[in-house]
Amino acid sequence: MLAKVQSAHLLGIEPYAVDVEVDIAQRGLPHFNIVGLPDTAVKESRDRIKAAFKNTGFPFPIKQITVNLAPADLRKEGSSFDLPIAIGILAAEGHIPKESLRDFLIVGELSLEGKVRAIKGALCIVSKLKDGEVKKIIIPRSNASEAGVVKDVDAYPVETLQEAVDFLKGEKFIKPFKTEINFYDDVNYYEDLSDVKGQFQAKRVLEIAAAGGHNILFIGPPGSGKSMLARRLPGIMPPMTVEEAIETTKIHSVAGLLPDNAGLILKRPFRSPHHSSSDIALIGGGQIPKPGEVSLAHNGVLFLDELPEFKRNVLEVLRQPLEDGFVTVARSYATVQFPSRFLLVAAMNPCPCGHYGDSVKPCSCTPQMIIRYRSKVSGPLVDRIDMHIEVPRVNYQELKNDTPSESSSSVRERVIRARQIQLKRFKNEGIYCNAHMKTKHLRKFCMINEDCHSLLQSAMEKLGLSARAHSKIIKVARTIADLEGSENIKSQHVAEAIQYRSLERLSF
Repeated sequence: MLAKVQSAHLLGIEPYAVDVEVDIAQRGLPHFNIVGLPDTAVKESRDRIKAAFKNTGFPFPIKQITVNLAPADLRKEGSSFDLPIAIGILAAEGHIPKESLRDFLIVGELSLEGKVRAIKGALCIVSKLKDGEVKKIIIPRSNASEAGVVKDVDAYPVETLQEAVDFLKGEKFIKPFKTEINFYDDVNYYEDLSDVKGQFQAKRVLEIAAAGGHNILFIGPPGSGKSMLARRLPGIMPPMTVEEAIETTKIHSVAGLLPDNAGLILKRPFRSPHHSSSDIALIGGGQIPKPGEVSLAHNGVLFLDELPEFKRNVLEVLRQPLEDGFVTVARSYATVQFPSRFLLVAAMNPCPCGHYGDSVKPCSCTPQMIIRYRSKVSGPLVDRIDMHIEVPRVNYQELKNDTPSESSSSVRERVIRARQIQLKRFKNEGIYCNAHMKTKHLRKFCMINEDCHSLLQSAMEKLGLSARAHSKIIKVARTIADLEGSENIKSQHVAEAIQYRSLERLSF
């Protein structure tokens, strides 16, 4: 008695087809073996399935049961094979017609009482189905909202093993679940920029960063508002497209951070890991690779507060995602890629005590202490950050001023207009904002006149800027020009972009 059930396994965020083959033999001593490189969670499904059968009322066969998860050379992990294995046993025993299994892919975890629990990565699996022959999937009801966003695939949610069996036998009708996507203006769900007192230059930098996708480094004393500014950046960024929302939701689903019955993530993520985080927590990995903070911030903001307090090796792993927009995690059995196109906002004090250059509190640090503190952040990493801006202490006059400053919604309108210009410009280039331009794009879209060349030459000689910093300045100048609606980059745009390289201009 042999039955085969189609299922799937995730490697990173990529699903792979797995055939759950169940063979039940009459002769020999009873046993229940699972083969095909299962991990501990898969092996433990034997006990969950036995208890689910008993508490649901199905007789568990006291026979030789062999379950093969094919292909056998692909490592399997997680609890999503519980339901397909249980369905395969029932089909092999004749409780479910085998022909009814041909059109379905089945995933789900079983509880001891026979309920079907949510799994990780349901959206990734369903998204892959639209490109294959099988267009129907049986999934836990808790995953229905995320699975229902994919068109051309019918997702049938079930709550119990009994319900899945009745559906496959044709005794119960289940309507395919479809999720209505409502992309509303979610700016009110973020903290508003109008709450920030003073800091007009820092707000200007936030606007440029949101408009062009540029990374920022805030440098200022404690309490100057660096964190407050960073948390308001998602509220002025353009709303996510359907493709961005699906990409973001996939990563959070694989990480197990998507709440039950949640659909697409419509807000841009804001991730703020603690400075004690390990390199694996930040970049992703583990024995079975999982996405890290840089991937969870995909299409959103990654905020690193107290940047020099992060371990040096942790910060160095940021180089690849900042340049490439993805993370590669290599293991002996597989190489996994996680998308990580995020906007980095970092914050640091100018010195260990935090008051170097402060107009109120004197700095108690020696030049050697300041050099040692800043050297914790490597030059190559700082070079990859587009704008460095000093955030000074806010004085009392600015704090007591009750005049409302510009709101996030009005800034966001300008950002959206600038992004639309960039989308039109890069329509056939495979990029979406100025920060992602390569050398060929700079030559094509960022022509500058002699005045601009003169400014750049002077800045490079006086500040000792690298070739990468030169490119960053031109990209930022291109964004400033887009915000003004200017087709050409002018000298004032370049001059403003140069001003946002504060770390090179700071001296002792």
